[in-house]
Amino acid sequence: MNTLPAEKALRLTELTDCGGCAAKLGADLLADALSGLGAEAGAAPPELIAGLTPPDDGAAYRVSDDLAIIGTLDFFPPLVDDPRTFGEIAAANAVSDVFAMGGRVLFALSIAAFPEDLPRDVLAEIFEGASSKVREAGGTLAGGHTIRDPEPKYGLAVVGAAHPDKLLRKGGARVGDALILTKRLGTGLLVSGHRQGLADEAAFEEAVDQMGTLNRAASEVLVGRGVVAATDVTGFGLLGHGLEMARASGVRFAFEADALPDLPGALDLARAGIETGGAGHNRRFVTAEARIGNAVDRALVTLAHDPQTSGGLLAAVAADDLDDVTRALNAVGVRAWRVGRVEAGSGVALV
Repeated sequence: MNTLPAEKALRLTELTDCGGCAAKLGADLLADALSGLGAEAGAAPPELIAGLTPPDDGAAYRVSDDLAIIGTLDFFPPLVDDPRTFGEIAAANAVSDVFAMGGRVLFALSIAAFPEDLPRDVLAEIFEGASSKVREAGGTLAGGHTIRDPEPKYGLAVVGAAHPDKLLRKGGARVGDALILTKRLGTGLLVSGHRQGLADEAAFEEAVDQMGTLNRAASEVLVGRGVVAATDVTGFGLLGHGLEMARASGVRFAFEADALPDLPGALDLARAGIETGGAGHNRRFVTAEARIGNAVDRALVTLAHDPQTSGGLLAAVAADDLDDVTRALNAVGVRAWRVGRVEAGSGVALV
């Protein structure tokens, strides 16, 4: 997996306490910190059709009747040791918010913080990995900004575009819709388990491959099939991001625990007591609005709270359209799992 010569090999994860989206500030803390920001009367122009009120995956600004510009930003510490792979995963995660809103990627700018003594070849590999992934997403890495920091961090500010009337939004789910997910869960568990020497190497590599996979094809199918409600599952976990969608839609998301797709080895780590600090924040974020069935396997509860890095798209699809959407996703190489349903009520449930 290493792309650097052996004499220059470096364990990036030894320079950090945690990595990937598990390093994200908890949703429970952010909710209070961002409360009211931008909500004052007249604070946002009418052209800002997605922003903080209500929060969405990115900001969207209507330029014309058929063009909206999407802006988003994401960065985190390393979760793998190979520099190029770190760059690829960081980029795939950052561009995902554009795809989660149904857009196409135009260009991206690097956001980087590195120790001054980090070898030049390591920097070059991170940048090249990110650049290649942005090209795969349909855009160009066009510049950026770097500062000194003893703990390395990398990510992107991404600019995309979409038709303003065809955006995927967190709101818009309707009672009776089916909930589908396009990637397996458990990246946080496997990254944490790997750091502790407890994760099977083959299982960890499968998680790494998934984290480097773009949500581009899935997004294009959802937009093409007229789906309106979707988000990407990242640091707040399935229940946290599901709660955001449920709130925005005025409904309840009921997830079926036995239907949740898990990465190999993830549940074994959960049963061994592995859980990231980010999962604790996620539990606190949803606890007042979540109903967890008494019979649900505790490992599946952990999986549903697990913070994901470059996770899949969670979408609400009309029940009559489910087979058509699933076939269209399969046709472009995207597997989709039906993980629940939309019900009348509020909050989230895991049953």
